[in-house]
Amino acid sequence: MRVLIVGGGVLGTMHALRALERGHEVVHLEREAEARGASVRNFGLIWVSGREAGPDLEVAMRARQDWERIAADVPELGFRGNGSLTVLRTPAELAVAEEFVARPDAAERGTKLLDPAEARTLNPALRGEMLAALWCEQDGAVESRIAQPALRAHLAKTGRYSWLPGREVRDVGEGWARDDTGERHEADVVVLCTGAALGGLVRELRPELPVRRVRLQMMQTDPLGETLTTSIADGDSMRYYPGYRGAALDALNAAEPQPQVAADNGMQLLMVQRVHGGLTIGDTHEYDAPFAFDVHEDPYEHLKQRAEELLGRPLPRIARRWAGVYAQTADKSRVVHREQVLPGVWLVTGPGGRGMTCSPAIATDTWQEIDA
Repeated sequence: MRVLIVGGGVLGTMHALRALERGHEVVHLEREAEARGASVRNFGLIWVSGREAGPDLEVAMRARQDWERIAADVPELGFRGNGSLTVLRTPAELAVAEEFVARPDAAERGTKLLDPAEARTLNPALRGEMLAALWCEQDGAVESRIAQPALRAHLAKTGRYSWLPGREVRDVGEGWARDDTGERHEADVVVLCTGAALGGLVRELRPELPVRRVRLQMMQTDPLGETLTTSIADGDSMRYYPGYRGAALDALNAAEPQPQVAADNGMQLLMVQRVHGGLTIGDTHEYDAPFAFDVHEDPYEHLKQRAEELLGRPLPRIARRWAGVYAQTADKSRVVHREQVLPGVWLVTGPGGRGMTCSPAIATDTWQEIDA
C-alpha cells in the first residue's frame, strides 16, 4: 500500500515508522525545510508522571516501552530511561504525593516517595531544601531537536521511504493530495499530522474541529557542569497534571495558592538535561488566542529562581529562549483527535503536551483503526 504522511513532526514521523513496519511504501511531506513546531520546541520528556488513570496513562505506558524499543534501533535519539523526581517542599505538596502513591496504579507508574537523602542519592545535583521527592521510574527523555532527523535516516534505510520537505499540501481527496508545487501524489491512505496548523486545508476539511491551540515559553542554559541524573519537576506540576487530582490537591490549592506570575501564566517547572549538558527549563501555558508575538520576562525569572532553589546553586547562563504552540483536543476523554475526514484521508492532531510522550502509541492506534 502507498501511504502519504503530511507533517514532519514527531507525530507524522511515528505514523511513517508504523506504516513502514506494516510493509507499506511511504511518502512524507513537510511544509518547512525541517519540522519547526512543537516537536522540537519541547523538553523531549517521555512523561508518565501525573497521567490520568485510563486511556491517558495506558497510552503513555505503551509509548514509554515503544520509545525504548525504537531507541534500540536508533540510538541517535538519545533515549534514556532516567526517571524523574518531583521535589516536594511543603506539607501540602507532600500530602498530594502521599495520596498519589497510595493509589492502585502507583506500582505500574513506578512511583514511590523518597526522603531527601534518598532523593539526593539518586540525583546529587539536588542541593536545595526539600521535605521529600516523588520518584517516577517510568519517565524518560529523548533529544527532541534531533529525534526527527534521526528517525528519518533510519526510515530511509528501508528503501520504501521518501522525504519531501518544503512541500505544503493545498488540496486532498480520496486517493490523492496536491502540494504547493502543483505535484499530485497518489496514495491509498493519506494521514494528516499538521500539528498546530489548524487553518487552511484543515479548516476546509473540518471547519468545527474540537481542538485548541496552546502557547508556551521555555529556555535552555549553557552546560551545567555536572550531571542531572533524573528529570526534575516542582510541586506546581501536580497542579497541572490531571493524575494528581483529589482531595489533597484541592487542599493544596486552597492553602497555598501559586505565586501570581505562576498562576497568571499556567506555570509548572520541568527541567531536563540535554546530551550537551545544558538544561531545558519550562514552562508556561497560554490558552486564549490570539497569542502575543513576544515573550514575557517575568515567567522566565520565576522559572530561573525556582530552578536555582531546587539545585541550590546559580544556573548557568541562559543560552536561548523560545515560544511554541501546540494543538490540544478539547475532548478530555481522548488522548488525541483522530478522524477520517474523507474516504482514505485521516486527520490526527491535538495530543496537547503528550505529543512527544505518546506519539509511538498514537501512531499504532491510528493504523489499527485504518486497518480495521
